[in-house]
Amino acid sequence: MKTDYKTAILITESLILHPDEITFDFIRASGPGGQKVNKTSSAVQLRFDVGTSPSLPQDVRLRLIDLAGKRITNDQILIIEAKRFRSQEENRRDAVERLIELIKQALPAPVPRRKTKPSKASVERRLELKRRRSQTKRQRRACYNDGD
Repeated sequence: MKTDYKTAILITESLILHPDEITFDFIRASGPGGQKVNKTSSAVQLRFDVGTSPSLPQDVRLRLIDLAGKRITNDQILIIEAKRFRSQEENRRDAVERLIELIKQALPAPVPRRKTKPSKASVERRLELKRRRSQTKRQRRACYNDGD
């Protein structure tokens, strides 16, 4: 059974997902529910086509694909399964919230790394420690050679 979400999904003030971009499949969930669990399809599979979504800027799309990991198919369709709750509506809400959270994580561009040089003092400390360690090893070597 498939159905669509009826209202636009607000990610940020400048990013809104159109309801036609998301589809839901309702499947049977495992877990608590007694005999009813075998008869009702309360778990939700949210499907969002990341590759062709007109709502997402290209850079956000690429970061979202990276973030999604194994939840994204070869066709760049993001699948989020929600089966935490017993009701279909709560699971649908949970899946949409998880999608929003994932997109929000993909929004900020990563801060580029700035190359830094170690301070003169830290370089000097490192070299001094190496000299001491070398001296210790040299002394041990001399000690063992005398014992032969």
